[in-house]
Amino acid sequence: MTITSRENPARVAEVVGEVVHADQARVEAVVRAADAAQRVWARRSVEERTRWLRIAADALEPHLDEIAELVARETGKVLADARGEAGFAATVLRWYADRSPGLLGDRSSDDERGRLVVRRRPYGVVAAVTPWNAPLVLAALKVGPALAAGNAIVVKPSPLAPFGVTRMLETIAAVLPDRVLHVVVGDAPTATALVEHPLVRRVAFTGGEAAGRAIAGLAGRSLTPSVLELGGNDPAILLPDAALAEPDYERLLMAAFATSGQVCMAVKRLYVPAARATETVDGLLCAAERILRIGDPLHAGVSMGPVVTADAARRLESLTAAAVAAGGTTHRIGAVDDDTDLGGGHFVPPVLVTGVDDAHPLVAAEQFGPVLPVLAYTDVDEVVARANAGELGLGASVWSSDEERAFDVAARLDAGFTFVNTHNRTGMALHAPFGGIKRSGWGREYGDEGLLEYVQDCVAHAPAAFRAGGVGMAAAAYPVG
Repeated sequence: MTITSRENPARVAEVVGEVVHADQARVEAVVRAADAAQRVWARRSVEERTRWLRIAADALEPHLDEIAELVARETGKVLADARGEAGFAATVLRWYADRSPGLLGDRSSDDERGRLVVRRRPYGVVAAVTPWNAPLVLAALKVGPALAAGNAIVVKPSPLAPFGVTRMLETIAAVLPDRVLHVVVGDAPTATALVEHPLVRRVAFTGGEAAGRAIAGLAGRSLTPSVLELGGNDPAILLPDAALAEPDYERLLMAAFATSGQVCMAVKRLYVPAARATETVDGLLCAAERILRIGDPLHAGVSMGPVVTADAARRLESLTAAAVAAGGTTHRIGAVDDDTDLGGGHFVPPVLVTGVDDAHPLVAAEQFGPVLPVLAYTDVDEVVARANAGELGLGASVWSSDEERAFDVAARLDAGFTFVNTHNRTGMALHAPFGGIKRSGWGREYGDEGLLEYVQDCVAHAPAAFRAGGVGMAAAAYPVG
């Protein structure tokens, strides 16, 4: 048995808790229990399953503050954000409970073409591997639709943030029947044992590209279908007519720096018209003075905490130094909380970087931290080509005073989800399917599409030619519409 400690990234001397890594025997026992429970759960009606989801969401409500504090301490996420995430996780469960009855029922027709019944059946046991940066909502987005659809699910959270999400899932599991929800914590060996298990029939993963490749490879060896939401190098494009007032600059700023920039769909590179570059930087600097306060995420008024690990901090500091060495200029933004010892945690000062080109690693790859390059362009065709460069295609945004023009530009971008006049969490909606293209993954979460990832269509068909009174084989040698 492997046991590791998880530190508070804002106060590294503080241990949040011990992480007990599940070994192969533990994974084996959990998956077999989930498989047995799923067979009973799938026989319940969708209305009954979704009634239990609502009960689970209600059971979370008294524990949201406790769960949020755990998440803030283990991830460095600001407490208000963690509380919002906890509440949203309960909302996700209720949303899928409401949507499922209308989507999961059988579809049938009986007419001159024959009789057709299409049943939406669950896969069986789902393995969900989730990251540390939004542990509650990214688990709920898998648990809610998987259970509504009649699957059982085993969630493996990141060992960097196991405590809040485990508390959430155990609270849910305690009020659900049939042992259909389980949690196993661990690192790569635990994930491998889970994804490779022969009773796992579908895999859902959110995380970085490297881990995604490993998960996809494991699933592919056994032909287990998967949904993968991987990283992004999201461009934000300010069109020449974009009129940004103070609230717009604040929204744009936090689209890049919320959770210290450690969000898959955060703004990672900002493209602005060359004639407006200075104006844009000044607008962001002023917005940061108003709303960006760096410090301990448990302190009131703090809007940005540390990065998750010492390695992440060193990588970002090295990336910023390399940008300066290449001729870039850094612009420090925000203020520091008076009651925070920045030296006691993995704090990285947030900066804007100007004067680097698209080939620099800060621009060409996902930096995943509070370091934002601001890049000038001269015409829209040019910026679309630059935004589409690279192999990632998760999110993007277009900012314009002309909504039609913004949507026209959005249609040209290689992104699974393009925001208009916003970006990141402020542009998400439960009815809007989210996911990437290119190497940012496949499949979707959110929306009806996120629910349908957890069912497979199974068909029973009696062609008209072979029913009583049909015309026989010769007249139906080839299928018709």
